[in-house]
Amino acid sequence: MSESGDPEVLTGLGGGEGDGPRIEFYGGRGMSAFPIAFFIVWAIAQTALWRISDTAGLIAGMLIGLIVGMFFVKGDWKTYADTIFEGMTQPVAVTAIVAWIWAGMFAQLLQDGGFVDGLVWLANVAGIGAVLFPAATFVLAALFTTGIGTGYGSTVAFVTLFFPAGVLLGANPVLLFGAILSGAIFGDNLAPVSDTTIVSAVTQDSDIGGVVASRFKYALAAAIPAAIAYVLVGGVLSGVDIAADAQQLLVSQSDPVGLIHLLSMGVLLVLAISGRHIVEAISWGIVVAVAANLLLGLTSVADIVSFNAPANAPLAEPLAFLPFLQIVDDPEAVSVGGSIIDGASGFFALSILVLLIIAAAQIMIRGGAFQAILDWSLENVATNVRNAELTMVGSAALINAIITINTAAEVAIGPYISKIGERFNLNGYRRANILDAQTAALGYIFPWSGGVLVGFTAMQELPAQYEWFDQSLVVNPVEVVPFVFHGWLLVAVFVLAAITGFGREYLIDRESAEVARV
Repeated sequence: MSESGDPEVLTGLGGGEGDGPRIEFYGGRGMSAFPIAFFIVWAIAQTALWRISDTAGLIAGMLIGLIVGMFFVKGDWKTYADTIFEGMTQPVAVTAIVAWIWAGMFAQLLQDGGFVDGLVWLANVAGIGAVLFPAATFVLAALFTTGIGTGYGSTVAFVTLFFPAGVLLGANPVLLFGAILSGAIFGDNLAPVSDTTIVSAVTQDSDIGGVVASRFKYALAAAIPAAIAYVLVGGVLSGVDIAADAQQLLVSQSDPVGLIHLLSMGVLLVLAISGRHIVEAISWGIVVAVAANLLLGLTSVADIVSFNAPANAPLAEPLAFLPFLQIVDDPEAVSVGGSIIDGASGFFALSILVLLIIAAAQIMIRGGAFQAILDWSLENVATNVRNAELTMVGSAALINAIITINTAAEVAIGPYISKIGERFNLNGYRRANILDAQTAALGYIFPWSGGVLVGFTAMQELPAQYEWFDQSLVVNPVEVVPFVFHGWLLVAVFVLAAITGFGREYLIDRESAEVARV
């Protein structure tokens, strides 16, 4: 192991200062952190102060930060510009984006195939009442999110379907919202197809299957007491008495056939954990999901992929019999759509944001700010392995409290976590688990966080959908903070793990697989 100032320590995300030309800034090496710092301030204003959970806005903030940062560069701007390209072409970025695209397609196929309707049916058949409904919602939301890999999508789906049903049954609205967010955290943290799982693995040079396999013990250590807490608190907190037929609502929004996608999930999880390449694992999950949707009539071929062609297109009329081809008269209706397209395109904006953040991180590395922060941490805070892990937990938690779009926060802090962990020879699985737990949890706890705002926005649409659902039933994001039990417990698990050494692994114990396997 080299000392922290050696170039070897700065390999991984984008190499060290010794791997390329150093960028000199007016005001010293600390000014190389300007693009990231500007982005953080922008993200706080947008997501925390103005409560706008919009990735496009974050892209604008990062772009402006990178452009303004050039004005602090001494001499020729070419090296600065080349470093932006260097950062954006790092394997960590490309790997994450490829995995996201595949994961997005899989998630959309499960959603369109009625997986959440199957879970609603399961809750109805089990005869779950007001006391147990929050706990059941937590378990089912966790299962759903683990399958589709998107906590935001799961939050919207469960707020739209489970929340009104639970309120009608007499469950406490605030506790119920907390259970939905907790389930989203569980799946976001554990799912092989989750964007945070993918980023936490590739930024720590680890394969995704190995990371997921090593993460179960932490996830369950938080999930079991969280489920118990929802049962206990569900019996104490009263709900709202509403004169409506909850059972009828549940039945009307349920369909057991959607549970077929437990098979799709199982195929993906088994292959990913067994060590198959994540693209291969997701591809098999997609194949099984498509087959199930078509064989059981859950979706049509056109729902999966469709072409809307103009009438004057060559071979449009002769091939109109194809189930995925439709001829349209309106020029604006010419398009390509379906689950495959929609699922992949859902990650395009996030992919651009990640590329820009990694470019800004590369500027920090080449300009020396990253090394300065790392040196200070090693000299003053992370003086032994226990303090190093507590530093990793604390820094990841802090950046996620500031940048409330969890994946963006994870990409920003990932290189720092990597270097601190490498200094003490912690293996990639351990580093990835510390990083992702804070990202998954805190992205759904604070009132200004993206996950909470997504759920709150969906909840505000419910009064227009149900006559009995008035504005007083919409949960204030501040009220739900104490009731996101799984999130708080997941953070606590890693604080205790850092202090006690529970689950700690070094490179000599088990070396994580190379990132090329993903």
